[in-house]
Amino acid sequence: MDLLVRDAELLVVDGEREIPGGWAVIEAGRIVDVGRAGTEPGARRILSAAGRLVTPGLINTHHHIHQNLTRSYAPAVNASLFDWLTTLYPLWAALDDEAVYVSAYVGMAELLLGGCTTSSDHLYVHPRPRLVDAEIRAARDIGFRFHATRGSMTRSVEDGGLPPRSVTQTEDEVLADSERLIKAHHDPAPGALVRVALAPCSPFSVTRELMRATAELAERYDVRLHTHLAEDRDEDTYCLETYGCRPVEYFEDTGWMSDRSWVAHCIHANDAELGRLAAAGVGVAHCPSSNMLIAGGTAPVRRMRELGMPVGIGCDGSASTDHASLWLEARTALLLGRHRNGPAAMSARDVLGMATHGSARCLGRDGELGHLRPGACADLVVWDLPEVALAGAVSDPVEAWLRCGPARAWTTVVGGRILVDRGEPALPALTDTLREHGRIARRVQGIV
Repeated sequence: MDLLVRDAELLVVDGEREIPGGWAVIEAGRIVDVGRAGTEPGARRILSAAGRLVTPGLINTHHHIHQNLTRSYAPAVNASLFDWLTTLYPLWAALDDEAVYVSAYVGMAELLLGGCTTSSDHLYVHPRPRLVDAEIRAARDIGFRFHATRGSMTRSVEDGGLPPRSVTQTEDEVLADSERLIKAHHDPAPGALVRVALAPCSPFSVTRELMRATAELAERYDVRLHTHLAEDRDEDTYCLETYGCRPVEYFEDTGWMSDRSWVAHCIHANDAELGRLAAAGVGVAHCPSSNMLIAGGTAPVRRMRELGMPVGIGCDGSASTDHASLWLEARTALLLGRHRNGPAAMSARDVLGMATHGSARCLGRDGELGHLRPGACADLVVWDLPEVALAGAVSDPVEAWLRCGPARAWTTVVGGRILVDRGEPALPALTDTLREHGRIARRVQGIV
């Protein structure tokens, strides 16, 4: 056996099984077995999780990693969604291959520290070609499990949209590059580290024709679909004026109403629309911090889960959320769920379930990610909480994980490889990459 993680205070296998004093053994990137203390096999490497909680790796279902180059950008911090976007689009027009690579490398390191072992990323500004390739290169250099969602915008200000022409593309350019990326990088095999999804940015940033053509392309190559949906009231107004229907109706009309799709936010869908989305198997990336900072509302997560919708957790872009910690998003989801629906509406286990197997369902990987059953990908986190913060928390390690804290990954394992070790990223290039990130962020923001 390659690696034995042992002596956990509690090993969370999945939503139904928890093992006090548990262990998990890993070989060839997969979980081989789990069990109780005293029954563990030998292994070439032993990792002690004594006194710590072990969970499946958290899964990020929505992000815009490049935005960490404009984190907490002062002119936009108090803006509404549309004003925030129009302020930042001109800055993102400066993105190039180097900028996208370093932002992705730094963003993935931050995700790993927050217990994330798999992330999607929605890159939808394309001032230069092949920027998604730079993200994928960073993920491969790190060994991070990555779902690149090839975003797109075709409606510029000149066409009645929000972004400048400099960050949009033509429909032919979008479709040709989408097909190229799938052929070059999408790995449909079990245990894949890199997959590709197709992701027009939103109903108000692309044409009806591109939405339909993208859905057809995804069907042809059997890849997933992602977009923003029902995020803001202004979206309702825009869709009614432009398409004569509400956003969910437009989503359905363009061929997206299927279990191939997962959407970000879905705040303003009414109950009938939620029912149609649920019946089709559409998943939702719940992004609590972003929704609260932009103040556009919050998703009705409890109702979605009652309807059986796949609901996962997403960080969203760091220029609005300004962090990339799935632990912090999970804690915020716990607080927001209880604030919205009462103290019995959301538990730490509910949120852990959303951040693991709920997110895996959104990405179409619920069979092999989001749990630690034998055969699963060996993606797990050993969590560290300061002893002072845990003082008195002796009855329930899972509730303490989110109620106490802050928690940070002590060890993060992706595919059997240790990428965070004793609370620090095991990434030799990180120091130099951070230096380059600072230089590029100043250039993008116009700060000398």
